Amino acid sequence: MIVGITGASGTVYGVRLLEVLRELGVETHLVMTQAAERVARLEKGLTAAELRALADLSYENSNIGAPVASGSFLSLGMVVVPCSIKTLSSIARSTSDTLLTRAADVMLKERRRLILVVRETPLHLGHLRMMTDVTECGAVVLPPVPGFYHEPCTVGDLVDHTVGKILDQLGLEHDLFKRWQGEQGTGGE
Repeated sequence: MIVGITGASGTVYGVRLLEVLRELGVETHLVMTQAAERVARLEKGLTAAELRALADLSYENSNIGAPVASGSFLSLGMVVVPCSIKTLSSIARSTSDTLLTRAADVMLKERRRLILVVRETPLHLGHLRMMTDVTECGAVVLPPVPGFYHEPCTVGDLVDHTVGKILDQLGLEHDLFKRWQGEQGTGGE
C-alpha cells in the first residue's frame, strides 16, 4: 500500500493509517511532502525520521525514480491522507512533478484504487470541481467526516472512524469502530 502524507492539517490520520496497516500485516510505502514533515512536527511532535519509521519503506518526494512512480509496481492502491488542496489540484490536473503526485497519477492510469482524504473546509467551487475531476478519473474522495452512531468518546475514536472508512474502501477487515446495526424490525405483519 502506498501512503502519501501532505501538509494539510490532520497528520494524525496518516499516522494512524500506517499503524493499523502494520497491525494488519500490509506492507507500506510512504511518500511525504516537505510541508507534511513540518505539520507532523507541529501537530504530533514527530520528526520526519519518526514518521518514516512507521512505514516499511519510504521515499523522498523528489525521487521520481522510486518504484512507486511506475505502473509496473504492483500495489493494493494508494491513500493520500491527509490530502491538501494543493495536492488535490496537482492530481486533478495530472501535474506529476513530484513522486507523490506521480504515484497518484499512476494509480489513476492503471485503474487502481486511489483514495484522497481531502482535509479542508469550507470548500469553494474550484475545490468541488477538482474533487469531481478526480472522481471522474477514478479516485475516491473521502473527507474525514466523523460518524456518531458508534458513540465516539475520544478524538482517537473519531480518527479510527475515518481510518476504518479508508480500510473499507480497500476491502480490508477491521474492528476500528462499531458498525451501524439499524433499528430492529418487527416480525411478519
